[in-house]
Amino acid sequence: MSKYSYKRRLSRQVPIGNVSIGGRMPIALQSMTNTSTNDLSASVEQCIRIAEAGGDIVRLTAQGIREAANIGEIRQELRKRGYDIPLVADVHFNPKAAFASAEAGVDKVRINPGNFVDPGRTFIKLEYNDEEYAGELRKIEEAFVPFIDTCRRHNTAIRIGVNHGSLSDRIMSRYGDTPAGMVESAMEFLRVAVRHDFFNIVISIKASNVVIMVETVRRLVAAMEAEGMDFPIHLGVTEAGDGEDGRIKSAVGIGTLLSEGIGDTIRVSLSEAPENEIPVAKALVDYIAGFSETNGDSGFKSASDFSPKRRISETAGNIGGSNPVVVISPLEVASVPEGVTLVTGSGKNPAADILDKVSRMDNEGKNVPVVACIAYDNLPKDEVKLRAATDFGRLLLSGLQDAIMIQSNSMTDNELYSLALNILQATRLRFSNTEYIACPGCGRTLFDLQSTLKAVREATGHLKNLKIGVMGCIVNGPGEMADADYGYVGAAAGHVSLYRGKECIRKNIPQSEAIEALVSFLKEEGVWQEP
Repeated sequence: MSKYSYKRRLSRQVPIGNVSIGGRMPIALQSMTNTSTNDLSASVEQCIRIAEAGGDIVRLTAQGIREAANIGEIRQELRKRGYDIPLVADVHFNPKAAFASAEAGVDKVRINPGNFVDPGRTFIKLEYNDEEYAGELRKIEEAFVPFIDTCRRHNTAIRIGVNHGSLSDRIMSRYGDTPAGMVESAMEFLRVAVRHDFFNIVISIKASNVVIMVETVRRLVAAMEAEGMDFPIHLGVTEAGDGEDGRIKSAVGIGTLLSEGIGDTIRVSLSEAPENEIPVAKALVDYIAGFSETNGDSGFKSASDFSPKRRISETAGNIGGSNPVVVISPLEVASVPEGVTLVTGSGKNPAADILDKVSRMDNEGKNVPVVACIAYDNLPKDEVKLRAATDFGRLLLSGLQDAIMIQSNSMTDNELYSLALNILQATRLRFSNTEYIACPGCGRTLFDLQSTLKAVREATGHLKNLKIGVMGCIVNGPGEMADADYGYVGAAAGHVSLYRGKECIRKNIPQSEAIEALVSFLKEEGVWQEP
């Protein structure tokens, strides 16, 4: 068996209500409501739509004790109507809400280690000596153990959910804004849980930057294996956006890791109605399920595997060497420069087939540039896009970056070219469009996210090589849009603040004036181009 063959990581099985995550259980599909958790009727109806779309688990926002208690009421109402789907409380900044959620009978509580004990990010460089750092770790234990005990009493699972943009100042002081820091943020809490014999834990570690997300999860697997941990993993690309962009970006990140055997539950985070996330997640899981499986280790044993370097190849024409990744049209095969090898992936796992073939070439000393080619014939367009994003995401994030060619009799040449560019942008290898880092919305969102994102797109979609964050609230504001150049963030009901990176430049603009203010701001920054 090739080292690139599919092998699902065997994790601990964790019960979440009537659903189990991990072990040999099917990969569970999740979504999150974007209704106010205090709106019982709207939240119940949305939970039902998610369940009927095929969702296995639903998450709801718990900003405070009132919202936490209301999740318990939502759970009761769902059961009255014949729906026993597990509910998860999502908690930021407010440990009291986490305790209240467990006591209200929710099936799992998600906490963010970046703000469960540590205060909110200041984005100011702080220094901690070893003694001070150790003191901060003791504070984590003092705060987390009582929560563990509460969850143990109520048979409530915990999700440790790390987000790239909400690392604590303490973690930032020692690790910086890095994958290593994200992993350590999770491991600090996992070590406490293990010391106190609590194992009903699922771990997630997310970023809007797919490259960072993939590397970080790979590192997390290795870190847990090194310390004898086998907690199941929740996968997601946070703030992925909407439409084709959000789907491709999610498929590149989630699909790459699933194809490497990592992941026990997934959420595709789209800035759309939450029930729209489930068919996309199901299509990804179904595709991976077609790969031949041997349960066992995931295989990430050395640091070189976490973020593989670009494969070294010779240069032929504009392909290989240090040249940017080239997109080859199926109509252009005859014009591929001499010295370039076309490597076609076949079978149920075509990316693994290509990686295996190229590996054999390298072992034979044949460092010629290659065109990675996969055909997806007789499939619906949406299926082609998700499969191609999964397969080529894995290839590109494994260092195979000379040239790619996507074939399908379901799509035009222009559509295939656009798809290839979208995948390259998701992998941070080639930028051709404005990228929108947009949250999916939740009970904290301060404006209608879908219409707002549409308005921002209409005003700025013609710009090139920009990343714009559209975030519904300050919780998902400067932190979670860490990878954005500029941000449009809900500041209060009916008001928006504008950001340059993580710095707030203009505060509390009336929403009716915010799009115009954004355009004016981009002009002042010198990045505006007339349509």
